[in-house]
Amino acid sequence: MKKDLTVGSPLKLIIYFTIPLLIGNLFQQLYNTADTMIVGRTISLDALAAVGVTGALVFFVIGFAQGLTGGFSIITAQKYGNKDFTGVKRSVAASFILSFIITVILTIISVLLAGFLLREIETPVELYDMAYAYIIIIFWGTGAAIFFNLFSNILRAIGNSKYPLYFLLVASIVNIALDYVFILYFKMGVSGAALATVISQIVASLLCFEYIRRFVPELQARGSDWKITKQDMWEHIRVGIPMAIQVAIIAIGIVVLQRALNTLGTLAIGAFTVAQRIDVLAVQCLLSFGITMATYTAQNYGAGNIPRIRKGVLHGSIVSIVFAISSAVIILLLADFSVRIFLGQNMTDKVLVEETVRLAKIYLVINCSMYIFLALLLVFRSTLQGLGNSIIPTIAGIMELIMRVAAAVGLSAYFGFTGISWASPIAWVGALIPVVLAYIFIIKRLSRKYFFKKIRMEKSNKLKESNV
Repeated sequence: MKKDLTVGSPLKLIIYFTIPLLIGNLFQQLYNTADTMIVGRTISLDALAAVGVTGALVFFVIGFAQGLTGGFSIITAQKYGNKDFTGVKRSVAASFILSFIITVILTIISVLLAGFLLREIETPVELYDMAYAYIIIIFWGTGAAIFFNLFSNILRAIGNSKYPLYFLLVASIVNIALDYVFILYFKMGVSGAALATVISQIVASLLCFEYIRRFVPELQARGSDWKITKQDMWEHIRVGIPMAIQVAIIAIGIVVLQRALNTLGTLAIGAFTVAQRIDVLAVQCLLSFGITMATYTAQNYGAGNIPRIRKGVLHGSIVSIVFAISSAVIILLLADFSVRIFLGQNMTDKVLVEETVRLAKIYLVINCSMYIFLALLLVFRSTLQGLGNSIIPTIAGIMELIMRVAAAVGLSAYFGFTGISWASPIAWVGALIPVVLAYIFIIKRLSRKYFFKKIRMEKSNKLKESNV
């Protein structure tokens, strides 16, 4: 089930690797989408907004963990591409140890600061209790999210993107079923939705772990593999921490955006939450290509094949742009219908419903029009990460933070909800510029090294032949 991305047609490999990854990411997003939809339809708009309020804070914590484990898997993929199978197992061991340490630290900090953070982003008083009830359970389950992402990422590092998909399918079904059981039968409200999410993530983690334990010997660290040196740890921290910080920097901008949004009231929060849940499903197409490019680049960089990386980036960019345009068209055509799915029959105020739909559609139109920039940002940033470059993606993250905060604070003051809706697209453009320039510079430098190395090897081979 593993796939070597260093041989074969780059275009076919990228597409075939991305398809199960895309489906898996879509189902992973069903965790939050199902929560939001079921809460909105079975409880109230206030409950839906309360779940939405927590989104930025949850992304800050869980996103940090995802960036961290994604960084660890870059090292695993590079060693796999270099055919260093002992190094692959040591990478798995180091990743597991570091993930455990981060889990303990993140869980303690996030649980202790949950209430403080909700107050700092100016959560409306009428939403605070429900938001806290939801987020505290999610934070207690941080470990489940971290280890599922870890196991999934190391499987993808060796080219296996199918089985993480299968386990997500199971977990999504569990999540949706438990949502209805906890909310409708046990009357647990938003707490039930959060508990369903955590349990489903635990299920996915256990399935991934058991699959690796039984069927993937390449990833089974045993005996001396666990004798990790400081150099092993540093190798993973050097890539993992900057990637985690990159996500954290982006998350800070989203937190500031959420704070500005919260000042506009429950209606705006509810509309933004619904639109974002629809938007994030489409973004998963683009994000999946980004993850593919990180793995593809890492394996080929480990194999020393720079021309193949250039070809893959070109193909990945073209396909990702096609998906960006297709996703935008589909979302805009289904925008009205999609938004109304989240609004339940218990919302009897038709004026409230129509205003929620109107605001949500404003957000979707603005974001969809800029998907091409996001598509390119994810491809080039992930490629740099696959090359082991953490500095430029971090700089891009800082650019994204600055642009998003400036737009959220500045534009919202003059244009309200519309101004906030422009924050992310503006941030994408700001972050795209440094990663494209950096990619051009770095790939040219690597190509020159590859060219001269190839010449030296050819001369050496000719010399050997002449001596024979």
